[in-house]
Amino acid sequence: MSRPAPVLRSVGALAAHELRLTARRGENVLVTIVIPIAVLLFFAGTSVIPNAAGRPVDFLLPGAIALGIIASGLVNLGIATAYERSYGVLKRLGGAPLPRWALLAAKGISVLVLELVQIVALITIGVVILGWAPGSGWSPLLFGLTVLLGTATFVSLGLLLAGTLRAEATLALANGLFLGFLMLGGIVLPIDHLPDLLRPIAWILPATALTDLLRISLASAAPASGSAGTSVAILAAWAIGAAALTVRTFRWE
Repeated sequence: MSRPAPVLRSVGALAAHELRLTARRGENVLVTIVIPIAVLLFFAGTSVIPNAAGRPVDFLLPGAIALGIIASGLVNLGIATAYERSYGVLKRLGGAPLPRWALLAAKGISVLVLELVQIVALITIGVVILGWAPGSGWSPLLFGLTVLLGTATFVSLGLLLAGTLRAEATLALANGLFLGFLMLGGIVLPIDHLPDLLRPIAWILPATALTDLLRISLASAAPASGSAGTSVAILAAWAIGAAALTVRTFRWE
């Protein structure tokens, strides 16, 4: 009998497999790649963004990147994992000679690779078509940390849904949350232009904190919170809370 492959090699192979499956699903490509690009191009050519927010692309590009992160972790990963659980795939993988944390790590790595493709595509479109450039005080380090923290948050939320709900419920709820974050998360419309009743809800959403941090890191537009520390605290609280709940409630079958 041959020896099991090293864990790191197995994680890499599983991550590559996850990416191949994502590329084969047309609906995944639509949600994770096409919709963020379409949001950027459509709203950049409208007068929806107030003049006080600067050029539309300065406000919208960080929002489109945030939308891609939400789509990758919450929608794509959450729904795919829920159906794997429903079909018994997770149960079989859980019995493989590989730690279960390694299986989840492979899913997380595949999400990060997908997000890298999204970010490169969105920034390229922003620069080449819309004439965007980061502000003079932009921070690559903060940008990278924001992407990692946002990924941890929405991957945890996606796995929380996938590991506790039926596949059909995960499908409906993940898509509903995606639309809610799009409308209330400061992605295409400033928070202060929402109805008074919705603003307190919008302030504490992880999508708002993620979008604010991306705008701060790119020095591209004024954030809703006005403070990187506030946004980091909100996003970290969501990440820790969702991860803790996932660990306690995730069921492999």
